[in-house]
Amino acid sequence: MIDAAQLAALAAVLRLGSFDRAARQLGVTSSAISQRIRLLEERIGAVLVIRSQPCEATETGLRVLRHAEEVGLLEQALRRELGLVEEIATQVTVRLAVNADSLATWFIDAMAETPDLLFDLVLDDQDHSADWLKRGEVRAAISSSPHAVQGCDCLPLGALRYVATASPAFVERWFPAGRVTVASMTKAPALVFNRKDRLQQQWTALVLGEASVGPCHWLPSSQAFVDAAVAGLGWGMNPEGLVRPLIDQGRLAALLPKTPLDVPLYWHVSRSVQSVLRPLTKAVTKAAGRHLRPIEKTGP
Repeated sequence: MIDAAQLAALAAVLRLGSFDRAARQLGVTSSAISQRIRLLEERIGAVLVIRSQPCEATETGLRVLRHAEEVGLLEQALRRELGLVEEIATQVTVRLAVNADSLATWFIDAMAETPDLLFDLVLDDQDHSADWLKRGEVRAAISSSPHAVQGCDCLPLGALRYVATASPAFVERWFPAGRVTVASMTKAPALVFNRKDRLQQQWTALVLGEASVGPCHWLPSSQAFVDAAVAGLGWGMNPEGLVRPLIDQGRLAALLPKTPLDVPLYWHVSRSVQSVLRPLTKAVTKAAGRHLRPIEKTGP
């Protein structure tokens, strides 16, 4: 049996990145945290924490952290089944991988419907978020992949619609008379979230038959993407839910209004915690149903 206080100390150190911050969160001294980690490492027979700035988990430490999460989730589920009152101190932290645009448009609604949980969110592109599940670093993920990660279940959520937008002045300068061509695309500055962001290439390949993107601004923020488009810095693929009011106000314009890009999203959840995360899964699918479009079927 692994001591619960030791597991809590490990989880706090790895989430907060330091022994001092973990001690403040748990209301004990730094030396107490250090002793608990040392005893846990002796019990496991392996180093669990790399004492760096910030502290990081070893491979074994990550496995023990996953165990600590599962134990906490199972205990919380048992309290719920027994009708015991949950207090703030008994909230359990669950680590998830979410794409930034889902977080900016609809995922917080799902979080708000699961007050028994605390969230540790990892932000990554929807094409790469499932990799966190493959490595065992999160318990669930929102991904664009319809293929279930090994050991996980995959549920369709819906499609997040993107619209290629820019300020009216930018459109007039770079795409006069609505001429969106390969030549104009290779010259007009684009907005790109980060080096994993392929939405601009996907859209130009869809509408032009060629993935043509010119010079780029790198802006790793959903809101900054919108603000930069309004300011006339470049064109970018923005979630329709964020930009529709600005389009209606005339502050943004769609490059090709009748050609959006729908990105299908799926909820991947580890089977080891599937039952105890059922309330979260229900909240995620419910929120997605309110905000996302149906996923169009392809093929037979």
